[in-house]
Amino acid sequence: MTEQAAAELVVLLDDEHRRVGVADKAEVHTEDTPLHLAFSCYVLDARGRVLMTRRALGKTTWPGVWTNSCCGHPAPGEELEDAVRRRARHELGVSLTGIRPALPDFRYRAVSAEGIVENEFCPVFWARTDDTPDPNPDEVAEYAWADWESLAAVAGRSPWLLSPWSVEQIPQLDPR
Repeated sequence: MTEQAAAELVVLLDDEHRRVGVADKAEVHTEDTPLHLAFSCYVLDARGRVLMTRRALGKTTWPGVWTNSCCGHPAPGEELEDAVRRRARHELGVSLTGIRPALPDFRYRAVSAEGIVENEFCPVFWARTDDTPDPNPDEVAEYAWADWESLAAVAGRSPWLLSPWSVEQIPQLDPR
């Protein structure tokens, strides 16, 4: 396998969110990260609880921080819903149903304690699962099912406990 084939590529965007190229994910996340395409997903169970995950301690940015169910970057040419399914299987070991847009125009910029910038056009999705999570330890340190009202209260009162993108997303979301 060539080095390029092994690299995870992200889709670069202009300010109007038009695709303008690709770059190696490992090289694009710096103190001057260009705008690129990503996604976030909040997974609900049959009882309406949302799956929250704590990022693995080995993650480059926001290690050990609680966040949405899963997130990632679609590969060049990959549909967003397919990327959501792929990352849910990879990160959480679950299959998803009922994937639907929640915040299709969400965009954010955040700087981690390490000085790395996240600069993403990041559509947000809802999905459902009947599976019991079996997290990938390289991605997820632990998980918990939370009722939405409690999660919204945490985001409002203790935002430092959550990823910056979740803190921005949660007040704009309605799980119904």
